[in-house]
Amino acid sequence: MKTYIELFVMFHEISNHRGQLKIQQMAFMLIAVTLFFALVGLFLIVFVFSGLKESATALQEKNALLLVTKLANSPEFSCGDVFFGNKINCVDADKVMMLKENLDKYKGFWGVTNIEIQKVYPAGSKVCTLANYPNCSVIKVYSLDESGYSVSNFVSLCRKDVFDGEVSDRCELAKLIVSYKEAS
Repeated sequence: MKTYIELFVMFHEISNHRGQLKIQQMAFMLIAVTLFFALVGLFLIVFVFSGLKESATALQEKNALLLVTKLANSPEFSCGDVFFGNKINCVDADKVMMLKENLDKYKGFWGVTNIEIQKVYPAGSKVCTLANYPNCSVIKVYSLDESGYSVSNFVSLCRKDVFDGEVSDRCELAKLIVSYKEAS
């Protein structure tokens, strides 16, 4: 028969093993809970940032829409009081041609990749230069060779012209097109 001391030692060894087992179980549970919350955190981060590119593109498109409506009335483009009084969405073609030739000060000013004005009628694709102006259809004010989205607005494209020896105002329907780079 086992003595009291032997039973105590046996019980102590068994309880020692149970204590170690409980410590191991607790360690594994802590690791499992930590991994669970890490995975939940990663899932939330992916979910939150999944629409970030679309949001940036939508914001750029909204800014381009606002810019195309403001651009025709900006001092660099607008007719002012020169043609028929102060008009809204009236672009001075002569002023734009001079701006096109002296664009160094405006690099990156508008934050877009392309600004051009296309006459609606008569339709054509002849790009305006100082040599062929006003017998052209497209004024490329600012152009970078980057693809992206475009937004446009109809404007009156006005200029001074000579008819029968008299200077007169001539206005044509045109589209002011602003392009911007897609968010990457």
